[in-house]
Amino acid sequence: MATGSAALSQTYIAQRKTVNYEKRQYNAGTQNWKIRQDGQGRMYFANNEGVLVFDGANWQLFPLPNRTIVRSMEFGSDKKLYVGGQDEIGYFSPGNNGSLVFTSLKGLIPKNDQVFSDLWDIISYGDDIFFRSNDKLFKYSNGKITVYHSRSWLFLGCYQDKLLAHDEQKGLLEYVKGSWQPYIDKKDLPNGFYITSISKYSTSFSLITTAKDGVFLLSDKTLRSFKLSGSGIDNHQHFSAAVALNDDTYLLSTFLNGVYQVDRTGRVIENIAKKEGLQNIFVRSMYTDANHNVWLGLDNGIDFIAYNNAVKHISPDIFKDGGGYATALYHNKIYFALSNGIYQVPVTDMGDLSYVKNNFKVAAEGQTWNIAAVGGHLLAGRDDGLFEVGDGKISPIYNATGFWIFQQLTDKLGLQMIAAGNYYGVRLFENKGASLTERGNLGAYYESARFLQVDENNIVWTSHPYRGVYRLNPETKQVKNYTKEQGLPSPLNNFVFKVKGRVVVATEKGIYEYDAGTDTFKPAEAFKTIFGTRSIRYLNEDATGNIWFVEGKSLGVVDYSASPTIINFPELNNRILSGFENVYPIDAENIFVGSENGFYHINYAKYKQNIQPLKVYIRSVRSGSGADSLLFGGYNNNINSGYNQAANDALDLGYGFNSLHFEYSSPVFEEQSNVEYSYLLKGFDEGWSEWSKRSEKDYTNLPARKYVFEVKARNHHNNESVVTVYNFTINPPWYQTILAYLLYSIIIAGVLYLLYQMQERRHLLKQQKGLQLQQQKNNEEQRQLAYQHQLELERSEKELANLRSEKLLAEVEYKTSELASSALNLVQQKEFLTKIKEELLRLQKPGTDAVDVKEIKKIQRMLIEEDKLNEQWQQFSIHFDRVHAGFLSLLKDTYPTINQQELKLCAYLIMNLSSKEIAQLMAISVRGVEVSRYRLRKKLQIPTEVNLFEFLFNIQRELMK
Repeated sequence: MATGSAALSQTYIAQRKTVNYEKRQYNAGTQNWKIRQDGQGRMYFANNEGVLVFDGANWQLFPLPNRTIVRSMEFGSDKKLYVGGQDEIGYFSPGNNGSLVFTSLKGLIPKNDQVFSDLWDIISYGDDIFFRSNDKLFKYSNGKITVYHSRSWLFLGCYQDKLLAHDEQKGLLEYVKGSWQPYIDKKDLPNGFYITSISKYSTSFSLITTAKDGVFLLSDKTLRSFKLSGSGIDNHQHFSAAVALNDDTYLLSTFLNGVYQVDRTGRVIENIAKKEGLQNIFVRSMYTDANHNVWLGLDNGIDFIAYNNAVKHISPDIFKDGGGYATALYHNKIYFALSNGIYQVPVTDMGDLSYVKNNFKVAAEGQTWNIAAVGGHLLAGRDDGLFEVGDGKISPIYNATGFWIFQQLTDKLGLQMIAAGNYYGVRLFENKGASLTERGNLGAYYESARFLQVDENNIVWTSHPYRGVYRLNPETKQVKNYTKEQGLPSPLNNFVFKVKGRVVVATEKGIYEYDAGTDTFKPAEAFKTIFGTRSIRYLNEDATGNIWFVEGKSLGVVDYSASPTIINFPELNNRILSGFENVYPIDAENIFVGSENGFYHINYAKYKQNIQPLKVYIRSVRSGSGADSLLFGGYNNNINSGYNQAANDALDLGYGFNSLHFEYSSPVFEEQSNVEYSYLLKGFDEGWSEWSKRSEKDYTNLPARKYVFEVKARNHHNNESVVTVYNFTINPPWYQTILAYLLYSIIIAGVLYLLYQMQERRHLLKQQKGLQLQQQKNNEEQRQLAYQHQLELERSEKELANLRSEKLLAEVEYKTSELASSALNLVQQKEFLTKIKEELLRLQKPGTDAVDVKEIKKIQRMLIEEDKLNEQWQQFSIHFDRVHAGFLSLLKDTYPTINQQELKLCAYLIMNLSSKEIAQLMAISVRGVEVSRYRLRKKLQIPTEVNLFEFLFNIQRELMK
């Protein structure tokens, strides 16, 4: 069989994205026989080792009990996944823990028919399920299996609303009311006719592929050949399947040549094989998913073709991996300027230009910085000069230096000019229509002018990445430089562009614009809410007013179709040509972006249409308590049910399962790397987590209570999914349950009762013992009391007699001491008065006329002797202490600072003398006595409320005891 030359070359200028999943990635068998998708978006593959499930991030294998090859599978109306293996028939459905569990139906088959080898086809027809083996058809209906025999059943499938089976002996049969009726007789079929698939072609036609007879159209009971043409296609090769795309074209898979895309007439549009990114060209199965992308089950591996992807790569072999610098559509040709030359391709249809035929040719070789249509000329700025581009050739205009960019302006005379930025300034060219005439350099500006724009006043603005912004006036030739001092945030990384009719500067701190009134730059208010202070490197406005921009190494667009909204293109992150960013918007279907390797084509209209609501589901919940720790396997009720768990399915977990591991995913196959997740565990977390690409979360040592785990997803479009929830309850440990607390209460009550009984018994025994002891004690106490009473009476009488004696004795002693004191004093006074009397009598003797001075002096000496009597105070104090129990000695010892005069005062006070008497005895005035009493109180530190005499008397009384 011929392989066709088309398999060796790229059909269109752009290639759609193809993702290869190798056996080592999905970790299952090599061959993949059937492909299906459930309502949640998960993909299912009938694999050599079982049913393989892919959710966009994770692969999971569910083998059959007998570990045989799964050849076929289909979803039934009951939302179960029916599968067929070797001598095995049954279905997968969620088990109690939400994981897929296989249920065998083999037991429903009569024993004589339970050997049937492989099941090749499964069809869901109404509420019944039909299975095909080589010699048997099985119908599963209402819990029973009916067997239909044949020597060789070759095919089973649906045509429109009919169920058809191909019997090798009888031809095509139709299932009608429980039996198989002839539909197309064998004689009306090609010899050796072997159907491999039936798929919808139109409302009344179906497309039939065969193993060696080509492709046919079936309408009613008429079968006619559908001839394929173009690209040397072999109509008699083995076609394995056919699917319809959403653009009125069809894909036909083969065993030897990959996949063909054909139109409704059978003309081959494209052959998708290894050159287009397939792992191998042996395609066993094919399927279009809900997003109109195509999955291929290969003889070795699985491939995903993003047929509906709006972003495609343009890098045909002729580009030789050159970097893409600029694009231009001119006179029905697309021109691409690359690091190694200029390439052109003709355009015949202004639809999606990614489907332009790959008919490139070289217009020129060499480094080309830019290509653009300006003033009716297609100009190319190259390293070796400025050139005009024609069909397949270029013509030099000025080659003294390299050129970057060109913009149209009108001079003061109204002449049409072109300002061309080059390596050493800006050069002017007069546009005379058919030709361009060089008019010299614009002013004294000799910096590299890679960024250049002309404003509404025909002022030329250019910027240098390291020296700021320059204003060039074509009329005055004046050149002015603007840097940080003139309002720019920095002299570095300033890029001049023109958007929304105004010249702006993209800076490291947002978008700035020129203020003519102050001749400075300031932040552009119109873009502040959109870009803020983001570091923008590139701006370009398309025909509809959208602004395409580059930030860092990422491409985005501000969409003005409604309120300004930023849409990012993460597919191109780190792939655009950094430092020479270029975006060429033609229309909504055709945006060309320069990349490090060729270009990218964006169908922006389709890109926005592909922004669909995201879905997220909880893939598994595991406990950290053991090896077999799966608590939830990702399925609720049935395979096609919603993501959210039913409220009555909330899981009750023992306390030993309080450490949980959650895994979640969003079934996005084109841009899984752009999906982020956020989660919240109600009852534990305070709020939603930060967005992260991590698709799992662990919780450890959760307290006992009810919980709701919630997760949501978003992508780069800020497209956020609805929240998926999982309810569960962590029960308290057994020792914290109500039953345990009830048991604790019973035990505590029992213990308290026993303690109470024991205490009661102890109390009674103690009470009895106490009564006996008390009786004995009372008797003894009575005897003791009687005896003690007698003794007390005798003691009391004696003490009374003693007290009386002591009182009398104390009174006698006191009176005696008082008498002695008075006597001593009287004696001294009498003695002194006697002496004075004697002297006075002597002076009165007859014959004595005058008193001699000497006599007077004698009396004075006697008075002095009285003072000496006072000096004999020591003898008096000793005598006084004896009478008063050492009163003065104790007073002196207690108060060392007291002097002799004050001791006398204390003695006189104890003797109860009046102040006048004390004044006479101490030879001082009554006022002096009062002063002495005051000083004595201070020395003795007597409070004002205490009487001095009582204070001294209390001391004496204590001594007398």
